[in-house]
Amino acid sequence: MERIDPEHHDGTSHATPGGEPDRRRPGELGFAAFLLLTSLFLLVSAWGIENPFGPNGMSSPRALPVATTATMAVAAAIILARTARLPRDASETFARDILPARALLFVGLLAGYALLLRPVGFLPTSAIFLAVAIRHLERRSWGWTLAVSLGALLAIWLVFRIVFTVLMPAGIVPEAEIIQFFRALAKGAVG
Repeated sequence: MERIDPEHHDGTSHATPGGEPDRRRPGELGFAAFLLLTSLFLLVSAWGIENPFGPNGMSSPRALPVATTATMAVAAAIILARTARLPRDASETFARDILPARALLFVGLLAGYALLLRPVGFLPTSAIFLAVAIRHLERRSWGWTLAVSLGALLAIWLVFRIVFTVLMPAGIVPEAEIIQFFRALAKGAVG
């Protein structure tokens, strides 16, 4: 765990409900605006739902989505107005306190994992993801990192692929052939 800077934080989170009611955290105003814009987009989308069987009244298919998204938009507008009135907390920065480099690294790792999973396959993609994540989090030697990563990957693969027979993207690893080889070896067919 990183050392807590006593000049900046006492180790508690200001992100808990209520937080610091008299200050606006970095990014809070932008997030409130995003909520309002998203709610308005959803309201317009809900308004576009047409009733093919008659008029669009209180019992039409769009009534509940319009009511829900209108409520969301009103609530988001209130939140945006209240947030805009608060003075900004000058003791915090967006990069250090809200979205640090470590969080961005993991967003990138997860996006890369999602993009590579199907073409490259479960085993190599997961091995790379686990190795980079564990190395970054633990800051130990590569030997230790690879042992933990590959051990965890082997355990996950055995449980899900062999025990529960969950099909995972094979990609570049001839997984089915490897499993068949070991099955044949266990039966004594490979000589």
